[in-house]
Amino acid sequence: MKNNIFKNSTSHTMNTLFQNSVNTRKSVKVKAATLPQVMVISTFPPKECGIATYSKDLVRSLKHKFGKSFEIKICALDTDNAADKYNGVDYVLNINDPNSFSELTKKINENEHLHIVLIQHEFGLFRNKETEFLEFLKKINKSILVAFHTVLPKPNELLQQHIQQVSNNTDGIIVMTHSSKNILFDDYQVSKDKIAIIPHGTHLIEHTDKEKLKEKYNLTGKKVLATFGLLSSGKGIETTLEALPYVIKQHPEVLFLIIGRTHPTVLREEGEKYRIQLEEKIEALQLQNNIQFVNEYLPLEVLLEYLQLTDIYLFTSKDPNQAVSGTFSYAMSCGCPIISTPIPHAVELLKDGTGVIIDFENSQQLGLEIQNLLKNEPLRKNISLNGLHKIVPTAWENSAIAHAKLLKSVPKGAITLQYSIPEINLNHLKKMTTSFGIIQFSVLNHPDINSGYTLDDNARALIAMCQHYQVSGDKEDLDYIKRYLKFIKYCLRPDGWLLNYVDKNKSFTSQNYQTNLEDSNGRAVWALGYMISISDLLPDPLRIEAENTLHIVLQNTPKMHSTRAMAFSIKGLYYSGLYSDSKSNNALIKLLADRLVQMYRHEYDENWHWYERYLTYANSIIPEALLCAYLTTGNFVYKEIAESSFHFLLSKIFYKNKIRVISNKGWLHNGEEIDPQKLGGEQPIDVAYTILALSKFYDVFQEQHYSEKAISAFDWFLGNNHLNQIVYNPCTGGCYDGVEDHYVNLNQGAESTVSYLMARLTIGKLVETKQFDKKATLLLLNQNGIVN
Repeated sequence: MKNNIFKNSTSHTMNTLFQNSVNTRKSVKVKAATLPQVMVISTFPPKECGIATYSKDLVRSLKHKFGKSFEIKICALDTDNAADKYNGVDYVLNINDPNSFSELTKKINENEHLHIVLIQHEFGLFRNKETEFLEFLKKINKSILVAFHTVLPKPNELLQQHIQQVSNNTDGIIVMTHSSKNILFDDYQVSKDKIAIIPHGTHLIEHTDKEKLKEKYNLTGKKVLATFGLLSSGKGIETTLEALPYVIKQHPEVLFLIIGRTHPTVLREEGEKYRIQLEEKIEALQLQNNIQFVNEYLPLEVLLEYLQLTDIYLFTSKDPNQAVSGTFSYAMSCGCPIISTPIPHAVELLKDGTGVIIDFENSQQLGLEIQNLLKNEPLRKNISLNGLHKIVPTAWENSAIAHAKLLKSVPKGAITLQYSIPEINLNHLKKMTTSFGIIQFSVLNHPDINSGYTLDDNARALIAMCQHYQVSGDKEDLDYIKRYLKFIKYCLRPDGWLLNYVDKNKSFTSQNYQTNLEDSNGRAVWALGYMISISDLLPDPLRIEAENTLHIVLQNTPKMHSTRAMAFSIKGLYYSGLYSDSKSNNALIKLLADRLVQMYRHEYDENWHWYERYLTYANSIIPEALLCAYLTTGNFVYKEIAESSFHFLLSKIFYKNKIRVISNKGWLHNGEEIDPQKLGGEQPIDVAYTILALSKFYDVFQEQHYSEKAISAFDWFLGNNHLNQIVYNPCTGGCYDGVEDHYVNLNQGAESTVSYLMARLTIGKLVETKQFDKKATLLLLNQNGIVN
């Protein structure tokens, strides 16, 4: 085994600490930080209402994404003091108890760790308690945000004054649509600067085959129409019933699902009156064979399956003032083509081919639109796809980001945001991998076998799976390592060069002979070298196979002159050398590194510390490769140029501690500056490569700014980008294909998914190292009596 020229980084850190500890005063104390608290006041499960469900989903998403940034306290709105019926609720505000508001005010004001109160507001929640509610707002000495779930247009003077007073006593107002913001401004004179639009959250779905779900629920052969939600007369379901006889004449296979229990308030006040009316209407119209009630408050996973099997979702609310609908959002996120009445939420979302709008209570129009969609499957699929692209940005993960940034901005918030690192999820990578290799592209999260395979993707997948095996020791990983290695060997030609493009029939495509494949061959060297570096964990036959393949490929490596091909190859040779030193491989590293040095010196000027006259793709690979060459040879020229060029690159792609890699829409040439207005074209692979390089520089130099930038760069995947949207999909385990100017490309291809996994495994190792070093520091200081 080859010894690194540097000492183990942990030992180095410990020695430094020991030397410094003698000068450190023994009075130093370490105090655990207390997270700032945010109180959410809302109805909450087990109460069955839309706002309770909304609040549960919001709180869960905030905890999941920002659990290390702040602590959430929940105050349940109720009409009694039955705190024991709740699970995980910290307070109960009984709006019928005159003392409850003042008691809660006292608890809020006396809690020094509580900084923000976030109130979910619906007029019915504070009915006949408007005065108490306003007094409550006035007496709280914390920052207050109020989320309006309904904004009524054309208010009378009393309502207008009430909302204005709410606004005057809060730090900000949240609404869910542009329409609601405009009403607050036009009809209530609330300043637009005080209003934030955060759309109703939706669930990310790992879309399941529709026909399999129909089979599961005994609906095979049916064309399923559906609506769901707590039942009340405002749902307008009779509009659909009156349209169905016309539809069923042409499509007797239609089945209309009415999903949901009667609203608890309605049930309490009038019983099942509305459901009985619907049943009577069904019988009168002879629709018994085409209607099915699902009279339950379904668990979320069951509800989402019902929506995924739905062919057309029908939203027929009769209330023109209904600002938003969670049911509508859920259906859209499940890929349902939607026909809806024109509530503001629907009007904003169902345009540009994302759905169909009909008039209120117009059964004839509804019937015609159902017919049109039922007979046109391509249209349904197109609407579904357009709808998904429109609604996915409102995923609960993105809603959490928007809420967290707003919480951070309020005057008394005292919040510093720290994104939580997701658990590793290999589902999509495995879904994309056949027995032959990993498929190149996907449509959303569905592998597109017609796109074929590439050496590039399988080489990266081999590295990622080797990284994962190092961490997990999961023997199942070996099967995937074998597949990706076998694919590399499949691409190997008798002359030692590798081809890159393979179609679904395992045939090499003409593209191989129209493209320079040096970079692909360099990536293969990197992958094979990295696999060899973990040989101590691999069965000997697998190691020998990788070594023999690398030996053949290296015959052509001296002929490489592509900048990135040389860099990839240096990395592969470096990693191979960690297991088994080789004079010939070290000489090859020197040959390639000297070429990079020559390129750097040729292009270098006072303002341009780079190897080429422009910055393009995979830039960070080059200085990282020179650093690897230094670690192998000890040549300080490699180290100096690696450091200088990497700092130059970082100065171009980091702004205000946020990464923005060079766009594939235009390279950055010498003499140019990055245009901050030119957004989009950011690829996960470039972010991932930067994280790998930052981690390597941190390992070598132990300088904090490298690790901080690596974590900041990883946050790009989690939402810290110019769109403030997730790029990694925690539901599927896939990674979206890029961040554009106004949208995220929702396809989850092999390159982006594997790049994310490489970044995730690298950042996990980096964080563990930092945490270990921190624990070692405290332990050492404690042992020396410096900390207590």
